[in-house]
This record gives sequence, structure tokens and C-alpha cells, in this order.
Amino acid sequence: MKDNRSNKAIEQDQTWDQFVRNISSETSFDDQWEFFETNFADRPEADGPPVVWSPNSQTDHTNLARFMKQFGVSDYTSMHRLSCSDRDGFWKAVVDHLGIQFATESNSVLHNSTDPKNPTWFPGATMNISDSCFSAPSERPAVVTRQEGSTELETTTYGQLEELVNRVAKGLKDHGFESGDRIALYVPMTLECVVAYLGIIRAGCCAVSIADSFSSEELGKRLDLAEAKGLITVDTQTRARKKIPMYSKGVEVGAPRTVVIPEGGVLSDALREGDLTWQQLVDNDGDCERIAGDPYQPVNILFSSGTTGTPKAIPWTHLTPIKAAMDGHLHQDIRPNDVVAWPTNIGWMMGPWLIFASLINKATIALFEGNPGGQEFTNFVEDANVSMLGLVPALVKAWKANGSMKSKRWSSVRAFSSTGEPSNRQDYLWLMSRTDYRAPVIEYLGGTEIGGGHITGTLLQPASPSTFTTMALGVDSAIVTDDGGFAGDNEAGELFLIPPSIGLSQTLLNANHDEVYYQGCPVGPAGEVLRRHGDRIKKLSRGFYKVEGRMDDTMNLGGIKVGSLELERVLETHPAIGECAAVGVAPPDGGAEQLVVYVVPSLRADFQHDQIKADLDRELSRSMNPLFKVSEVIVMDQLPRTASNKLMRRKLQESH
Repeated sequence: MKDNRSNKAIEQDQTWDQFVRNISSETSFDDQWEFFETNFADRPEADGPPVVWSPNSQTDHTNLARFMKQFGVSDYTSMHRLSCSDRDGFWKAVVDHLGIQFATESNSVLHNSTDPKNPTWFPGATMNISDSCFSAPSERPAVVTRQEGSTELETTTYGQLEELVNRVAKGLKDHGFESGDRIALYVPMTLECVVAYLGIIRAGCCAVSIADSFSSEELGKRLDLAEAKGLITVDTQTRARKKIPMYSKGVEVGAPRTVVIPEGGVLSDALREGDLTWQQLVDNDGDCERIAGDPYQPVNILFSSGTTGTPKAIPWTHLTPIKAAMDGHLHQDIRPNDVVAWPTNIGWMMGPWLIFASLINKATIALFEGNPGGQEFTNFVEDANVSMLGLVPALVKAWKANGSMKSKRWSSVRAFSSTGEPSNRQDYLWLMSRTDYRAPVIEYLGGTEIGGGHITGTLLQPASPSTFTTMALGVDSAIVTDDGGFAGDNEAGELFLIPPSIGLSQTLLNANHDEVYYQGCPVGPAGEVLRRHGDRIKKLSRGFYKVEGRMDDTMNLGGIKVGSLELERVLETHPAIGECAAVGVAPPDGGAEQLVVYVVPSLRADFQHDQIKADLDRELSRSMNPLFKVSEVIVMDQLPRTASNKLMRRKLQESH
């Protein structure tokens, strides 16, 4: 990006860079944070956010730098522009670069480009995306796992993984499942989960991803929506040393024929007639038929968060994982021999994303079977030599609060990536300080219906905590302001995508796709078709962006439109608040919207309602607007979240 900083901003950034270069092991993070706040206290808005990490000589060896050389492009802005203007050339290069395998090649990349809502990618081709997951040498580690309570690492090579996947594919056919059948996964993120997921796809079937934390009611709802013909689950799973029944939930809702993985190797209950054990499924020679089909054949049904009402059922095709693998390759810089950890589950899009982004890029998946919020997980990251660590902000907050990283630093981590919800600047500066080389954080925002991210960062651009630096490669956008214009620097609005792009959904199982994503959208600055996504984004100076939450999380306080996230960033600076949710509530007798704040106190808090409410009013007046006042503070033990860790503000709003 063009460097048009003022001399003062350049001096601030250089002073910070010099400071972190000279930090000793004795420098506490509190001292680092104090220096950060002092150094950047009066930074002009026009200079953009503080730069805390800059590309160095090592960035010449990134996947992105090598990829750009193919196009003869030396600056990232030009590369992004090219990725959107020459979609054929860009996606052809991506497919070649990743080694995506086709059973039958296509004569073109993009057909019907005149209808961006319904493009046809790789017409006439046939493929099975699972084939592209096994290009690494067979002896290379594919998955490394550790169970909670253990210190042992277990490694599965690419050759061993493919053999297990083939056994699942053969077992499904031997037990009567047919190509196109939808088979649900209701399991924690374990080696067996990865094997089952890829085995379903290799068999020509379609995986239905259901978060293992869901109740029997939510499980039944998703089985019905997907019209699942089968279910793979565990009999029980242990969380926080408590056994939780899983198979019985499937029985309770009348799940279709079920394969049961015994926890600890021994089933805890007898099975229904017709159900079978995991061992019975995989007890074969693995000589499975290679099934290839149309690239648009669904391989995975995933669901939107479903915080209210019926969740959207979103199909992923054989093409969607190309988007996930491309993001992992060019934005998260996942390379062969890297070890990638991202605590997640198969019911959230990051579960399938982790599988494809790791294996297609010939890296190793690191899976910790247990609670990632404590020291056992942070030890696992170091012991497994994790080099790219994905996370959600709530995990960072937990590690910081419970002391999991107090006496250690990660020597192997060279990059973080964060998604799920917006992050906190102070927490992420702390996270960077926990690595030997102050690894940068690649912020990553997207959605299930995108197959990855729409706005993110790179290792070729300066980084500032809790901000983004670019739209993802291959994805273009327009930010429409509240008055219908297009956002300039330091203006906010609703982000719309400009199709087409590989990864963007084209159908929904249980809703009209055109109505959900296109109906009522404005046109783009050059008359383009725009696609609704729902994020509110502020365009900062010098090419940075900040997320202000979802459009449906905005409220009107004193005649001023403001996002919940903007308020929460200010409110959470109070030392007595661990985390909070800001929601707008209409009084029962009518009148102006009121601000209600739900609070989880910090561990050290002496919580006094009246004093804290007064403190919050004072800080909102100072930092945001004198018209903003807190109507009510409500204390909770924990805030309601979805399976993917998204805050359910609407649930709080409806319960008030």
C-alpha cells in the first residue's frame, strides 16, 4: 500500500519497531502496553492505525510472493486488482499452483460470465476434491493428535490417512449407501472425524456437518433439513472430564442408520438394530471405486449459525474447497511441512476449511482432543511444532486471563489467523508477544456461503491489531454508506460482494438464494451486480479496514446509528469487565432505543453496579458521544454463543 503517512506517524511506527526489537525477557506485557498507548496516543486518523508488524526479508519466500512472480506483479494492490479483473487467468493459476486434480479436464475456466449470479466454473470437468488432498509424499505427517490428559503425540501419515479414508468409502458402499446420499457427522474434531469426512466425499456421498455441541433438538432439525440417509457419531465424548452422551441423542430424534465410534474403544451402550460400529464400517481392504462427478455436485451441507429461526442449509461443492485452500495458501501462507492448528469443529465451516487448507497445501493438521482454553493446549502447540495457529478471540482472552502462557513463549509459531468474531487490540498485541518473533495476526472474515474469507490480511502488508488490510484475492466488494454512496477513507457502511468468485454459494437447500443474497441490493460503482453479505465495515486511511459488526447488530442511540461492536470495544476497557454484549432495546411503552449492557465480570473484579454504570457512561461520553448512555447493566456468568463462538446478541435482546 502507498505510504503517505505524516512524519509524525512514521516516527511513531519506527519508535515502536525499535522498542519491540530491544524488548528483553524481563519486559512485562503491562509495560509494553503502556508504551504502546503512550507512543500512539495522538496518532492522526488520516495516518491510519498503528503499524505493529511490517514485512521483512523473509516475506520474499512466502507463497504469495512466489505466486505474484508468475504474473510479473511486484505490488499486492496490483495483484488483487488482477485477481478480480482476469478471473479466468487468476483461477487457472490457482488451480495449477495448488495441484487440484480433475478426472476430466475442462476446456475453459469460467463460462457464462455474463451472469455473475450463476456462473459455470470448469464446464465439462469431472472431479472428486478428496483426490487433491493426497498429493504430499505418503510418509509425510498428515495429522498429529493429542488427547486431553496425555503428553503423547500420535502421528498419522498421508499414506495411512488415505488408506483409512478408502476404508470408510468402501465400507459405506458395502453397507448400502449410494453416491449422492447425505451422511451426517455429529462428532468432535478428531482423527476419525477427518477420516469420516473425506471418506464420505471419496465415496461420492455428501457430508452433513453438525456441531457436536448441539442438543438433540438441533441435531434432529438439521438431519431433517438435509434429508440425511445416515449418521456417524460417537457413543459419548468427554468434556472437562465429564462424559456426554451423543449416540443416544441421535436415537432420541429417530436418526437414520448410524455408525458409532466408541470412546476409548469400548461401546457404552447396545446399538439399535441396523446400526453398526466404526470398526464394522472400516473392516475391509479399502479397495474403493474412484467416484468423480460434476464439479457442482454437493460434497458438504453446512448450516448458518441459526441463532434465531431456521438455519440456512448451504451446500459446498467440489469447487468450494479450492477457495479454502487458496486462502490458506496465499493469505495464511500455509506451506508444505507446516503444522496447522485451529481449534474448531466439523459443524463450523472452519472444520472443513482446516482439512482442505492443510491437506491440499501438503501441510499437517494438528488436533487437540479437549479444551483448547487451558495450558494443555498451549503445551500442545509447542510440542507439535505448530507454525500457523488459527484461533478465535475468546481463546486469547482465556489464555491471557488464566495464565496458560504466563511463563512460556511459542518458538514455532510464525503466523496467527483469527476469525469467528472481531478481536481486541490489547489482547492481540499480547498474543504476538508470546512468540519468539512477534508473529503477525492475519485477521480473517468471511462466511460459510463464501467457502472462506472476503476480507483479510497478508504477509506482504503491514499489520495493525484488529484491522484488515485487503479484500481476499479473487473477491471484490463495494462499501455502501448509509446515504447510499460509496465509502471513502474513514467512512463506514454495508459491505457488498461483487460476484462471481469460486467459493460463493449459488444455491440454498431451504431458501431462495436470489432473494437472500441479491434481492433489493444496490448496484456497484461501475454498475456491477452486488451480493449482500451483511457486515458493516469502516474503510480506514492507508488501505486498512475495521469491522463494526453485523448490519443487524446496529442500534440508534440519540439519533445516531452505532454498531454493537463499536460500543463493546470501549466498554471492555473497564478493568471490571471480562467481556460484554451491547444491545439496543425498545422500551415496552415505545420511545427511543435504549442501551443495555450484559457483562461477564473479570476474574479480579469487585463489581459495583452503580459505580460501573457511571464509569461506562463517562467513558462512552469521552470516547464516543455524550449522547450515549447505558440504560441497564446486567451481570451474567457467560454470554450466549453459537457453536462457532459467535455472540448471540439477538438472543439477549429477545430475552430482555
